Amino acid sequence: MALMSPLDSMFLLMESREHPMHVGGLSLFVPDAGRPDATARTLYEDLCAAGEVGSAFRRRPGRLLQNFSALQWIADDDIEIEYHVRLLSLPAPGRVRELLELVSMLHGSLLDRHRPLWEVYVIEGLSGGRIALYAKTHHALMDGVSAVRSWQRALSADPDARDCRPPWARRDEHGTSAPPSLLSRTASTAGAIARLGGSLPDTVSGLRAMVRDYPHPRPFQAPPTMLNVPITGARRFAAQSWSLQRLRAAATRYEVSLNDVVLAMCAGALRDYLLAEQALPTDPLVAMVPVSLRGRQEFEGSGNAVGAALCDLATDTADPRLRLARIHNSMSLAKSTASKLTPLQVLGMSAVNVAGLALPALPVPLPLSAPPFNIVISNVPGAVEPRYWNGLRLDAAYPASIPLDGQAVNITTISSGGGMHFGIVGCRRTVPHLQRLLIGLEDALRALEDAPLPPRR
Repeated sequence: MALMSPLDSMFLLMESREHPMHVGGLSLFVPDAGRPDATARTLYEDLCAAGEVGSAFRRRPGRLLQNFSALQWIADDDIEIEYHVRLLSLPAPGRVRELLELVSMLHGSLLDRHRPLWEVYVIEGLSGGRIALYAKTHHALMDGVSAVRSWQRALSADPDARDCRPPWARRDEHGTSAPPSLLSRTASTAGAIARLGGSLPDTVSGLRAMVRDYPHPRPFQAPPTMLNVPITGARRFAAQSWSLQRLRAAATRYEVSLNDVVLAMCAGALRDYLLAEQALPTDPLVAMVPVSLRGRQEFEGSGNAVGAALCDLATDTADPRLRLARIHNSMSLAKSTASKLTPLQVLGMSAVNVAGLALPALPVPLPLSAPPFNIVISNVPGAVEPRYWNGLRLDAAYPASIPLDGQAVNITTISSGGGMHFGIVGCRRTVPHLQRLLIGLEDALRALEDAPLPPRR
């Protein structure tokens, strides 16, 4: 039994039928030349034969108070692996369209809180001999960066490796040989509360620093758009890859970061989409950009270690160069401000930025004239070199994140194996023709590639 962090608890408290709070990912594998007999069935059997499940994947919410199950984790010692890992088949001809429709349906369904909060689906029947794997994990259990890293550790850089084990397979886990005593659990809980109380001054200091110094844009100054409305529980998922070489060339050309180029592509796609819907606001859209705090001592042991920055997407300008420059300046100012704060001050500042996500869960709606921001855009780093699973080569990995009331679309990317893989999740009812954003992403990148550079001074 272990006490949840406040951030982990928040993701459980926010969940409803309309708001499943899990992160997911769609991976595509192709058989390597060294193992042509590798199939979806062999992948499924490998995953089911992983042996004992590790402690992180045996956790499920437990009740600390009557009817309140978002304060502690308990270990499930009776895991049915065939429930968590399933084999599905696409109907012929197995096009990508049918695969994305299936993932859309799976991503919109809730995880069972009576079991550990993760599921994996191996999907056969995809044209071209590829094998799909869709996995989802509750955000309370781990954030998107942690989920990606858990799969990266499971894969191998060696195409000849045949000993890959899934993320949930138990490895050497120190201190898990015996369950903790009541005394130790009580001491652990008291210690966690003490650490939380001790962090409050720094958190409050961080809030004051934000009010005083944080650059624009600020929360609740974003323009209302058709994306910032209540949503349903049904999802639509769209995905596509771009060459990292193209994105890096654009970043070098304009002397900006790779993440700046990703944000500029998203900004251009959103501008084109809203123009087509005759719904582009005159003020620029604002994106919330998650920032990983992983590796900082203050957040060790938590399933989530994520901060947040706000970015001006400059959708009010048609010039792709000017749009990229404003995005670069906005992110540079956010990073410069955060670098002057302690990690807990950064968390306090981030709490203000993301507070708007929890507003729909309040029993009484607040009369707000502007959303906290318009969209969440995340860029998760992946492995640079190709990755393999027991004779299967990872061809692409598309992330699937979380839309919410007031945030009907989410864009997340993963850089992996020479590609930048975009995953877009939206409310099926309130965001029509979601796939048009993929066309807009290509158009935005091409506009940056084709635009003439201004003369150097």
